[in-house]
Amino acid sequence: MGAQTAKLGPMDAYKLPGVVVLVQKIDPSGGTDGSVVNHVGFKVRDLSAMLAKIDAAQFKVLTKNDQQVMFLGPDELKVELTADPTLSDPVVSHHIHFYTSSVGEMQKWYAETFGAIPGKRGRFEAADLPGVNLTFAASSGSPPTGTKGRSLDHIGFEVNDLEAFCRKLEAGGTKFDLTYRKIPQLGIAIAFLTDPWGTYIELTEGLDKL
Repeated sequence: MGAQTAKLGPMDAYKLPGVVVLVQKIDPSGGTDGSVVNHVGFKVRDLSAMLAKIDAAQFKVLTKNDQQVMFLGPDELKVELTADPTLSDPVVSHHIHFYTSSVGEMQKWYAETFGAIPGKRGRFEAADLPGVNLTFAASSGSPPTGTKGRSLDHIGFEVNDLEAFCRKLEAGGTKFDLTYRKIPQLGIAIAFLTDPWGTYIELTEGLDKL
């Protein structure tokens, strides 16, 4: 993917425009398929070149056409790449794709909780935050499972004045898995919560300076 490497304490970090990916060694309970976060999406300037890298790494390609590729990365992390030759960067973050039995309710929750702007992405209900689109698709069969412990354990949002934001959420009845705290040795502040559908969410302040 061409990400820039960095470290956050003991964790490996990989930076692409719009996103920081943090990696820790665990034995995941499963990949993203079957999880409430079904896959993550990126836009790429040269899709053919990216597909050549995917083939060279022997990752399993699930679907592909001239405009889009879906493949399984390490630990069955599902990734979607969409061609956009107008990009100034080779790869940029694009969307998080949720599968849920409650599309409207989930869209409304992210709008009310994080100020995401509701709308559409193609045929899907969606909501936009700076740097990322949240896409909501109706799941079939059993409700998707939560993310915690899977290869994509949690998603994260960078928040200005995180302490005040957490106080606001708590005043509105939000329950935190991990309440607001500063981590001086890492130069960041964090908090964790879980959405009503099982998406584990980290809130950070200062991670954008990594």
